[in-house]
Amino acid sequence: MAKEVRSLVITGNGTNCEREVANACRLAGAEVADIVHIAELLAGRVRLDDYHFLNLAGGFLDGDDLGSAKAGANRLRHAPVKGSAESLADQLYRFIEAGKLVMGVCNGFQLMVKMGLLPALGGDFRTQTATLTHNDSGRFEDRWTYLKVDPASPCIYTRGLTGIYLPVRHGEGKFLVREPQVLERIESAHLAVLKYCAADYAAPTMEYPLNPNGSTNAIAGVCDASGRIFGLMPHPEAYVHRTHHPRWTREEELPEEGMGLWLYRNAVDFIRKELL
Repeated sequence: MAKEVRSLVITGNGTNCEREVANACRLAGAEVADIVHIAELLAGRVRLDDYHFLNLAGGFLDGDDLGSAKAGANRLRHAPVKGSAESLADQLYRFIEAGKLVMGVCNGFQLMVKMGLLPALGGDFRTQTATLTHNDSGRFEDRWTYLKVDPASPCIYTRGLTGIYLPVRHGEGKFLVREPQVLERIESAHLAVLKYCAADYAAPTMEYPLNPNGSTNAIAGVCDASGRIFGLMPHPEAYVHRTHHPRWTREEELPEEGMGLWLYRNAVDFIRKELL
């Protein structure tokens, strides 16, 4: 039997982008793109060990009570797996240690940060050192953004890219760090993969609405030192075909594939080369 790239998209308790994420995984070449309710994982009927690529989709986990994705982060960190001596977090840490891939989008990124999975300085995936909080505008932001890619970043998802155009839709997307030293370490290690910028992709910007939330240093996406664990506020799964582009009827030169698909294809290619 040919080896398969197996991706998992977790749903439940308020996610609303799981189908789009699974579609992006399939379009990128993953043979398996299962959408699984978190209850199935906690019941022990599905295990993270059986997959290569974990996707934490966007939405409004638990109504964002306690702050965006905080309740969901607590559930993943502490909830036991039925019939087992381990928690779901134990499976997740083992998944990461095995060299597999995790990507969180919007609410999924918020969850990762609040669990301590990002930026994971020094390889510490358990300690929270940053957060995502209310936009400076004081309102929900639903708009398209230009994103500058750090070419020196270890991120495997953005290999070969210099800039990308993706939509955001969030009320709590402002990236903040616990202390200045955390930001210094993120920047020096090139872990701030994506930064909000203007249409020329030339330089990060704090100007609203190009930077829709006032995020520190214009940070829109972060990875860990391995480049395999990645989270971002913009939605790559929402731009995988030219008709998703807001000006597709006017810009006839747009390619058939949307820019967001590039991130998923890089992930699938990495799995084929390194994990199968």
